[in-house]
Amino acid sequence: MPRAERERPVVVIGGGAAGHMAAIAAAAHGASVLLLEGSDKLLAKVRISGGGRCNVTHACPEPARLARHYPRGGSFLRKVFGVFGQPLTVAWFAEHGVRLHTEVDGRMFPTTNDSRTVIDALTHAAQRAGVDTRLQHPVRGLDPVEGGWRLTGTFGSMDAAAVVVATGGEPKLEGFQWLQRLGHRVIPPVPSLFTFNIPDAGLRGLMGVAAGPVRVRLAGMGLEAIGPVLITHWGLSGPAVLRLSAFGARALHERGYRYTVLVDWTGGAGEAAVVQALDRAIADHPRKRVVNTPLFGLAARLWTHLTQVAELAEDKPWDELGRRGRDKLVAVLTNHTFHAQGKTTFKEEFVTAGGIDLAQVDPHTMESRVAPGLHFAGEVLDIDGITGGFNFQAAWSTGHVAGRHAAQRAR
Repeated sequence: MPRAERERPVVVIGGGAAGHMAAIAAAAHGASVLLLEGSDKLLAKVRISGGGRCNVTHACPEPARLARHYPRGGSFLRKVFGVFGQPLTVAWFAEHGVRLHTEVDGRMFPTTNDSRTVIDALTHAAQRAGVDTRLQHPVRGLDPVEGGWRLTGTFGSMDAAAVVVATGGEPKLEGFQWLQRLGHRVIPPVPSLFTFNIPDAGLRGLMGVAAGPVRVRLAGMGLEAIGPVLITHWGLSGPAVLRLSAFGARALHERGYRYTVLVDWTGGAGEAAVVQALDRAIADHPRKRVVNTPLFGLAARLWTHLTQVAELAEDKPWDELGRRGRDKLVAVLTNHTFHAQGKTTFKEEFVTAGGIDLAQVDPHTMESRVAPGLHFAGEVLDIDGITGGFNFQAAWSTGHVAGRHAAQRAR
């Protein structure tokens, strides 16, 4: 008798990164696996991530250090990474024909620089493992039955020995009601990884200008980040800003996304060092115009704008800067103040802070502590990382662990 007739399958809900890894792991550990995706597309976020290149993971193999890149879920993930971490992820992709290269900032991409390489590896691995994938099969209900679970949807109903929920993040609490009904607590979702909307015409006129390292702080929140910053047509973006948006996600939501951003364009060099650099410019270029002498590696357009904010005349030479002019320039360089009003989602990569309360999930098996046989993986959990491959690493790790242990339920 075929295996599928002898036993109930493991059903994985969600055809994204975590769902595919869970399905493949469950099949590799002997289970009959059914992968249900509600839409007509698989791995949509993998396709668009990293500008279509797919930032698979980050060059950070140590679980403890890797876990520090997650504003929520870090301590939980440290245990998960101990079971299936970054080195095993890299090895898994290599085994499935995806070689990775590491960029200077630690991000790891396929050597093809094409997300299709990652998609093909996952879908082919699922096919070879015998995973039965079905599109346009949204699950509307989930109920415990003897020996497992019953799933219902537009497809009717089906029974499973174990279920892995890998449906991704939800923008609203209502999207979790079907899981709350089973006794799960849900941390209300709020946006994470977004750029700062700053209604400053002068700043927005510098669209496309990058600077770094830049020190960015959120006034009154005790949060700061140092890294590259990109000026966009809506305000500020780049790694330093996105990191702050992630760690400050809940505080910024509570403030209605009205907050003060303090920018140190020197990267935290310190006021004394900045004064020294300006005094050196005065000595070295006394008759040269300040506006034509960018310092601290800043782009010429940005430097010109900063001198304008400091109210320096366009023809002001360094030896006529004076104490007042120097102090104003120091203030702008080290403590440039912006009043942000709103947020903009980072590209098309929607990430939420919030989801299933981790206290109700076993990190060693990804199984629910209140609903045996129900496992979770990916962004449906209250886990989110900063940019740089960390969210995908969480998906690969939680997915693999969830699938492996769900398979044990089907034996």
